Amino acid sequence: MTVTGSSHEQDLPALPLLNSVEHPRDLSRFTSAQLVELAAEIRTYLVASVARTGGHLGPNLGVVELTIALHRTFNSPQDAIVFDTGHQTYVHKLLTGRRDFSNLRSREGLSGYPSRTESDHDVVENSHASTALSWADGIARAHRILGREGQHVVAVIGDGAMTGGMAWEALDNIADSNDRHLVIVVNDNGRSYAPTIGGLAHHLDALRTNPGYERMLAGVKRTLLSQGTPGKAAFDALHGLKRGLKDVLVPSAFFEDLGIKYTGPVDGHDITALEFALTRAREYAEPVIVHVITEKGRGYTPAEEDLADRFHAVGRLHPETGLPVVQSRFGWTAVFAQEVLAAAQADERIVGVTAAMQAPVGLQPLADAMPGRVIDVGIAEQHALTASAGMAFAGLHPVVALYATFLNRAFDQVLMDVALHGAGVTIALDRAGLTGADGASHNGMWDIAMLARVPGLRLAAPRDEASMREELREAFAVDDAPTVVRYPKGSLPEPMPAVQVLGGAQQTCDPFACVDVLLLPEGEPVAGQPEVLLVSVGAMAPEVLQAARDLSTEGLRVTVADPRWVLPVSSTLVRFAVGFDVVVVVEDGLLSGGAGSALRDALDEVDRSDSKCPVVRRVGIPGRFLSTATREELMEDLGMDAAGIAQAARDGVGRWSPR
Repeated sequence: MTVTGSSHEQDLPALPLLNSVEHPRDLSRFTSAQLVELAAEIRTYLVASVARTGGHLGPNLGVVELTIALHRTFNSPQDAIVFDTGHQTYVHKLLTGRRDFSNLRSREGLSGYPSRTESDHDVVENSHASTALSWADGIARAHRILGREGQHVVAVIGDGAMTGGMAWEALDNIADSNDRHLVIVVNDNGRSYAPTIGGLAHHLDALRTNPGYERMLAGVKRTLLSQGTPGKAAFDALHGLKRGLKDVLVPSAFFEDLGIKYTGPVDGHDITALEFALTRAREYAEPVIVHVITEKGRGYTPAEEDLADRFHAVGRLHPETGLPVVQSRFGWTAVFAQEVLAAAQADERIVGVTAAMQAPVGLQPLADAMPGRVIDVGIAEQHALTASAGMAFAGLHPVVALYATFLNRAFDQVLMDVALHGAGVTIALDRAGLTGADGASHNGMWDIAMLARVPGLRLAAPRDEASMREELREAFAVDDAPTVVRYPKGSLPEPMPAVQVLGGAQQTCDPFACVDVLLLPEGEPVAGQPEVLLVSVGAMAPEVLQAARDLSTEGLRVTVADPRWVLPVSSTLVRFAVGFDVVVVVEDGLLSGGAGSALRDALDEVDRSDSKCPVVRRVGIPGRFLSTATREELMEDLGMDAAGIAQAARDGVGRWSPR
């Protein structure tokens, strides 16, 4: 298959060099000039292709030469190349024979991350940052124990991922012994989603920008090469020189102080310089760090000039201008951004906390208005939660904004640091539920079942803009326990006001006990006709309401209720549900251990002497990893669309028998 072989790319210019690469070994026959042209062809292809499908554009434009040099220096897949994070592997895919990006991040298309099901060249489906060094260390240790002396391991980790604690745990272990082939490429572009923060970032910046250091090393390198100094000897000489110069020209030779050999900085867009450094590093039978300087968005003017990192991940866009084809609609994240800013303006105790995703999670407006009220901890979700517990102890109310999938990494901290200590911390979970295009690792489907285990935690799931604003305000007011507000990716639905509020008057009832009724059946009950209750959890409300209307046309009496605060199950909802014959709980989370399971268990505890025993059906996500597809496709597959919900209700009616 050639790049120009699909209709998706039929209007691309000719890309003869890229079309000739079927395997990384094909790169060995290219001249230096051809490699430069190949890099240009790859950038042309990436911009044109990702503009049509969406995807991670900026990170991949920045690693074109680096990926070429890696594949010319190492023998993949015998030599394992582990990317952290995997969103920078589009070039790797192109150079390993995967050149049809027409369905990128779609069903039956290429994943947006490495995938073992796609290629033997992919080692780790690495879409959660800061894990590559641990993977690489484990692989290298196995090679040593099994006697595989000729196999190398390369970890490519960005400076942003180096802010994660797991990366430093791995470095500590890697530095503890130097008996294995392991090359660590630090891809330093000064950015993750946003400018990289923290002490490491300042250290790398000093290395990157110190002209005296770079000029002196470049001069020594030219001298050594002109004298014919052998490669390994030249490397050793430069290594010794850098250690001698560190106190004069470098603030801290941080990596070398750890006990790991270091070389760099290397121009990440100079293939010859990259190959020189990587080849020397490969010759060592011990860990070596190669510090590479790259430019995110390299070669694409709109991305190079963008300071807000709009091109880190993009939707469909016009390649000539970089402007989106469809403007983003007012969505869930924007509502959160407005509410947290308003809360901070009204209450000096409110602070925002982000894990290297200030803009994507909606904290940028607060940071712009009150720079000292947003704390970016880097890619360190565990630290974010425990530090927030500390801030709560000292009198603040932290609002930790994360993608739902990344909260998984900090469960212990939520349980033992926040909940155990009754800390008033609000966790805002963006992209909860099915997200689809980013594949198995990014579906935010684990949170309800996971957090249901946490004593004292309260979790809300808004259904529309009005309920989201209310529930966020309610969460911010809790100072003696963790609160969670989860909401999906994308645009907001139409308003869905309550027709009745259970638990008291809407203005006076306990917000954590109130239940909104969204739809009531028409007419009076008929003897022998089942009463059906559909319990809608958060963003599932549009599908649930549609299912209820469809069932009503079949003659069924259907009521729709939204508990608003899902965890713990409110006694109001339990008392209401026992009056029905069939109860169907619909959630955008795991079936096992989720909201439906919690309500079913609560109903089991009800005294049955004077109440019904309703048939309970649950609609949600099974406990398995899901293939890449759109949210709509996944919902249809899993019976979570209106048709599937209606069928679950029919099944419940089929199991019901009049008393």
